[in-house]
Amino acid sequence: MAAYYREAQRRLCQMVLAGAAQRAGAGGSLAELLQAGSGVRWMSNKPEHAVYSGPSAPSPRRVTLRTLRDKYRRGEPISMVTAYDYPSAVHVDEAGIDMLLVGDSVAMVVHGHDTTLPVTMDEMLVHCKAVARGARRAFLVGDMPFGSVEVSPEQAVQSAIRMMKEGQMDAVKIEGGFSNRVKAVRSVVEAGVAVVGHVGLTPQAISVLGGFRPAAQSASEALRVIKEAKALEAAGCFSVVLECVPALVAAAVTRELGIPTIGIGAGGGTSGQVLVYHDLLGMMQHPHHAKVTPKFCKQYSAVGAVIQEALAAYHADVAGGHFPSEAFSPYKIAQHEANQLLRDLEREGLDSAAEAVVEQLEAKKEATAAAQAE
Repeated sequence: MAAYYREAQRRLCQMVLAGAAQRAGAGGSLAELLQAGSGVRWMSNKPEHAVYSGPSAPSPRRVTLRTLRDKYRRGEPISMVTAYDYPSAVHVDEAGIDMLLVGDSVAMVVHGHDTTLPVTMDEMLVHCKAVARGARRAFLVGDMPFGSVEVSPEQAVQSAIRMMKEGQMDAVKIEGGFSNRVKAVRSVVEAGVAVVGHVGLTPQAISVLGGFRPAAQSASEALRVIKEAKALEAAGCFSVVLECVPALVAAAVTRELGIPTIGIGAGGGTSGQVLVYHDLLGMMQHPHHAKVTPKFCKQYSAVGAVIQEALAAYHADVAGGHFPSEAFSPYKIAQHEANQLLRDLEREGLDSAAEAVVEQLEAKKEATAAAQAE
């Protein structure tokens, strides 16, 4: 049995190096082959060559924890977008965004809930897997939903492991900086999982906050936020999200920490910024979403208006009998086959179907005659 596994490993290595050789060009050294092979997103269940994939660009260079730390050391702003599915992940990836957060805000933005609380771990994993299939280069962070870390550090570790193994994430995000969250973060980091912290407005704590409210608007609250951020850094977080806090407080946190801060409604003094995909595109038109689109979000487009206009135009075309026209009815049946079908239908006594065939054939003759007359 041991010999069998050794042979299987040997063949796997040959396949990997062969693929790398094809990307690096013939005659590459082992180092060059390994470097070429590093472009593959190993955690993804998407094969490099799929049956229906067609032409595709080479695998891009992955954003890793080292990439983010290097940008932070150089003082380069880090970009992050929250997205929830395959097509949005593809768009975010191709835009060159550094980090992609699969946020528990999916509960509100996609599932229509009023808070983030209802979304479950199983639901989050579905969205994480979809995003992982679409993003080939961005650093992926999975949000730990409410109920996945609160019970104990052991529960937090188990949930984080699921997020990594099943969700195919590169890291997880854990909300809150109070003592039990710090313990959870420390345990998850010690288990080998990279963690993004989150302080300021923490939507999962809406029950005790009494609603979505800006944070750190008093000196005592601001000091608490700064101390929580420092505690999360000490527990092992490689980055901290600062949500809905005054720019002054966010700048103080950023200066105090030795890890990147990612702001959302926290001014420009942070190490990077994050916005929700749907918000920044101006996609939401329904009144439900109007009340949850944040004040701090800059809309870079009005995609929602374009979508609404297109849907209304489609409805009008269908209602008016204009779609589908001949141009959008591409599949044909040969004349002799249509005639044979008509005879078969008449023989079987399927008179209504036969009548429809006759009408279609006559309409086709009229359209052909009209085209020839022109």
